Amino acid sequence: MDNNNVLQRIRYIFDFSDDKMIRIFGQADLEVTRAEVSNWLKKEEDPDYAMLNDKLLATFLNGLINDKRGKKEGEQPKPEKRLTNNLILRKLKIALELKSEDLLEMLELAGFKLSKHELSAFFRKPEQRQYRVCKDQVLRNLLKGMQLKYRPEPNESKTEEAS
Repeated sequence: MDNNNVLQRIRYIFDFSDDKMIRIFGQADLEVTRAEVSNWLKKEEDPDYAMLNDKLLATFLNGLINDKRGKKEGEQPKPEKRLTNNLILRKLKIALELKSEDLLEMLELAGFKLSKHELSAFFRKPEQRQYRVCKDQVLRNLLKGMQLKYRPEPNESKTEEAS
């Protein structure tokens, strides 16, 4: 998945305002402008669209961890220069304090089945034999499941209340 799309989806899932997005980057010790955030969130066809590089998305995810869990004392973790779907998955898991069962539940909400063993392979070190690369399809379905869990459609929540 491209970094801009990941950022757009996270913003939508949690209904973050521009100010909140700026504050999250600030939580990871990076000052960004409203114009920069706006350009990262634009469609590719827009002339003002700007690509979000791996280091910037890693910084945002580190800021999200700090925002959700509280900032640790001392030096902040350095953002990775090269970001993979496995790292994005790990950072979301940490930020939202999710357990494997939570991740599997969200994947299932999106209609995607994955075993606990398959999921744990994404969190192993790349040198380990059981390590597996997290493909775009898994990350896309996780973000869709997160959206269904954290930001259900208005008519879906009414249906659940009626049950």
